[in-house]
Amino acid sequence: MSLLFPLQNLNTNLLPKDGEVIYFGVVFQQEEIESLFSKLQNEIEWKHDQALIYGKLITTKRKVAWYANKEFSYTYSKVTKTALLFPQWLIELKEKVENLTQVKYNSCLLNFYSDGGEGMTYHSDAEKELKKNGSIASLSFGAERNFVFKHKTSGEKVSVFLESGSLLEMKGETQTHWLHALPTTKKVNKLRINLTFRQMEQ
Repeated sequence: MSLLFPLQNLNTNLLPKDGEVIYFGVVFQQEEIESLFSKLQNEIEWKHDQALIYGKLITTKRKVAWYANKEFSYTYSKVTKTALLFPQWLIELKEKVENLTQVKYNSCLLNFYSDGGEGMTYHSDAEKELKKNGSIASLSFGAERNFVFKHKTSGEKVSVFLESGSLLEMKGETQTHWLHALPTTKKVNKLRINLTFRQMEQ
């Protein structure tokens, strides 16, 4: 598995203030993108996500999976989940991401979006189990989608188009000051899989 070194200046911060978001562009060869996309569809233990909303347990259309180097417990949307252990091929993929970001990760939350009708509303990844001001590295495969950031105070917005096989890193005070979202769209009828490598507090 090889990495491309993209043309973008890796020091370019997409955010105007209060955080750092680096878009690396496409970082895999096309045949590797296709191979990984197939592997992610068929070898990950996908389950429909759940959230506790107004005291009711809601099951979403979106599927998720969570892997780590040990059985971490992780709570978001008021539901606690326990990680599965990384398979070797996912460890190797994590190491490729670490090579680009120069950050070590110990877990990965994966999201399965069947089409553009599935997305994520504005939120920040600021759960207590995550390293404060740590790095979250996001890989995208399949359908290309817009990803939007909104400043919590000023309302400023920044949008980035995530290509298949691309890498985006959020770090610094991004989660403190910015929300992010994957808007739904009727224009996309293809599957997208997203991996977010994270730093959990040990």
